[in-house]
Amino acid sequence: MSDYMFMLESHLSTEQFRVVGEMQKIAAAAGVNLFLTGGAMRDMLGGFPVRDLDFTVETNPLKLGKALEKAGATAVSTDDLRKAVELRFPGGVTAELAMARQERYPKPGGRPQVTPAAIHEDLRSRDFTVNAIALSLNRASLGLPIDPTNGVGDIERKELRAIHNYSFYDDPSRMLRLIRFKIRLGYAIDERTKLQYENAREAEMLTKISPEALGAELRHIAAEPLVADVLKALEEEKLIGLYSPALEGPKLNLGGFQKLQKARQTAPSDYRVHAMPLFLTILFEKLNAKEKSALIKAAELSRQEINATQKMEAAAKKLERDLKSAKLQKPSQLYQILIKAPGELVLCLMVYSDQRLVQDRIKNYFGKYLPASLEITDEMVAASGVAPGTPKFAGAKEKMILARLDARPKKPAPEPEPPPPPPMSSFARGPGPRAPR
Repeated sequence: MSDYMFMLESHLSTEQFRVVGEMQKIAAAAGVNLFLTGGAMRDMLGGFPVRDLDFTVETNPLKLGKALEKAGATAVSTDDLRKAVELRFPGGVTAELAMARQERYPKPGGRPQVTPAAIHEDLRSRDFTVNAIALSLNRASLGLPIDPTNGVGDIERKELRAIHNYSFYDDPSRMLRLIRFKIRLGYAIDERTKLQYENAREAEMLTKISPEALGAELRHIAAEPLVADVLKALEEEKLIGLYSPALEGPKLNLGGFQKLQKARQTAPSDYRVHAMPLFLTILFEKLNAKEKSALIKAAELSRQEINATQKMEAAAKKLERDLKSAKLQKPSQLYQILIKAPGELVLCLMVYSDQRLVQDRIKNYFGKYLPASLEITDEMVAASGVAPGTPKFAGAKEKMILARLDARPKKPAPEPEPPPPPPMSSFARGPGPRAPR
């Protein structure tokens, strides 16, 4: 096993690594070259949690997507222009499978002309060097890194560098992305890239960003762990007004987003959340109806996203009532409610609920009960005589988890310290040592 494959295995969750294996199996059966690319490689090499998997193939991936659906994956969305499909696998892992391609922009901010390409050409046409690294998942070159723009070096230097001189002219939304990555990764922007960014702003390239691109970037912002810091940075760069001039002042709900950021830091890094509804709930909180409508239009937000946002409050209140119930006497009962609750509703209560009991129960779930549930492994369930993959397996595992939660011993109270000895009188102590002459 190469060092990179060992690093990959150590950075991915069990479910993520299982998805990598499934991708390799299906690509090999189809005789297709498969690479792990983009954000997954950047996060792995930078020491960050790998949130999503990005795969690239040197062919049209839609046929492979169909094969993966037969294996249990669900297609979430497809991009016919770029020949890409987003998939969700059992266990909640999401992955993008895309065609290796080159993109040429006839006009700034316009739709690119997309043509198939080899993996090296694909990487050289990306936005920043840290996103232009690939790892071969093919049998003949397994674990071979491909880094034509020295992205690994820039990760080691903690530096963001644009690959092309006209990167921000081709796709002006990359200016928003640059600030987002700067905050998320904590990297500096190299001097030449900074000059390119400033020149593109002076050339009014921000006006060329399409509503579709603004919406896509807003969805990425919504999923950022440091969401409040990203929005504050966009405000300082005078970029937040691209979505709504109203957000350039006190109507940008940074206080609400600080609470959301804190809630995300309390939850595990791999906690699954549909980020957009809760993000929009907080973003819309201080806007009037006219300002909300303008923002929805500016970012081409979908009816589905707006509907999900409108349902957040009622759904969160119902969950709050369940968590306040006096009937919740056992850890297993609380675990069963919260393990089934959508992640965005749980975080919504952490942001908005004024019930101390609700806040404490959610913190106990994240800090005690969820980690305890992970102590029950598939191997332990199989050892009990239930075969993995059978209908009884999931039920047997849940039963073992609930028993473990309720059987966890309470932390013993510390033993009281012995009382100090009574002070001795000067007579009882006797004369002290004689001072030396």
